[in-house]
Amino acid sequence: MDASARPHPTAIVLLITLFLFFLCSGLSLFYGAFPVSSDTVLASFHSFDANNLQHQLIQEVRLPRLICAGLVGIALALSGTMMQGLTRNALADPSLLGITHGAGLGVAISLAFVSAHSFFSSLMFSFGGAALGTGLIVLITVFARGRFSPVTLTVAGAALSALFGALSTGITLFHQVAQDLSFWYAGGLSGSKWEHVHVLLPIVLIGMAISLHIARSMTVLSLGEEVAAGLGSSLTKVRVLGFCSIVLLAGSAVSIAGVIGFVGLVIPHISRFLVGTNYYLLLPVSALFGMTLLIVSDLLARLVNPPFETPLGAITAVIGVPYFLYLARRKELAI
Repeated sequence: MDASARPHPTAIVLLITLFLFFLCSGLSLFYGAFPVSSDTVLASFHSFDANNLQHQLIQEVRLPRLICAGLVGIALALSGTMMQGLTRNALADPSLLGITHGAGLGVAISLAFVSAHSFFSSLMFSFGGAALGTGLIVLITVFARGRFSPVTLTVAGAALSALFGALSTGITLFHQVAQDLSFWYAGGLSGSKWEHVHVLLPIVLIGMAISLHIARSMTVLSLGEEVAAGLGSSLTKVRVLGFCSIVLLAGSAVSIAGVIGFVGLVIPHISRFLVGTNYYLLLPVSALFGMTLLIVSDLLARLVNPPFETPLGAITAVIGVPYFLYLARRKELAI
């Protein structure tokens, strides 16, 4: 067989990922604390019976949870891809650089001080906390030009995460809402509803649109700041729009799913290995991988110890921590 006629390895990986996505999407509707037959799942779509508890389980619990898992995966993967590109740091990830924990601090403040606490208030405060974490990382990156190695910047992000985490714990303990916050740190999608889908979907689409809008400039930036400036790219505009998309994506993901780490670290590296640094390809591929990873992880969270659920953050950490340690040992960490 002619080598030129063989399928490209990247195409094979993408096809396998798509197959895994559809397979696990179907399984996530079938399996949970109470398994449901495939016939019942199909019947809930073409002949929904409001009096059938299993139909209600599929339509009101598992389907919105599946969609939220996909959207959160997209949000985390895209925010990690943008963060690595903007900081040119292979270890950059919203959960490692303090952005996710900043969003968690916003949620803690909402739980403690907003009398009529709601999902919308958590979302707004989550955005504020993510913006705070992003702003501090930007300041560190700008004022430390060239003096911070990728590992040192990651350590600074870990310090921010520890600070935000300590503040969150102190606030919630003092106001006796620590148990409510424990959900956010464990990470999970068990409380996902259609309300969350309706809010998360447009935010993720806006964040993705912003990312694609600056995709060309991000591709040029990967060649170096001097090259990007020489080719006429406005680095300030790219950074402002890029960090705005990160705040939208990371903030919305944390407000719904809590602290889920390492998705934004692992996925961009896999995608970059397959398609290179062309962000017109890198961003959609990262979105596909992130969506699939979260759906698979959420399914595993339900199957590891049924009928109880394993924290989703623990599932992603099992995947992400070894990869993080591998990256930390590499000498070439700038991208």
